[in-house]
Amino acid sequence: MAEPDDSSGDYIVVKAMENGVTIVGLTRGKDTKFHHSEKLDKGELWIAQFTENTSAMKIRGHAIVYTKHGEISTG
Repeated sequence: MAEPDDSSGDYIVVKAMENGVTIVGLTRGKDTKFHHSEKLDKGELWIAQFTENTSAMKIRGHAIVYTKHGEISTG
């Protein structure tokens, strides 16, 4: 069984409260770069995990973000 990576494992859930919510994943490392994007419609959920490659996410539009630390509302 593989050893867990301390830099990954945390999950977030994004619930779109309107059409067109955009989520952008950003890389780790010396140069932060865009590496993934999703567009959600109202009511859709997106489950994401921080990994050794993903260090940040940018969310545009009205959404609720669920984390182990609680809920955050955007927009």
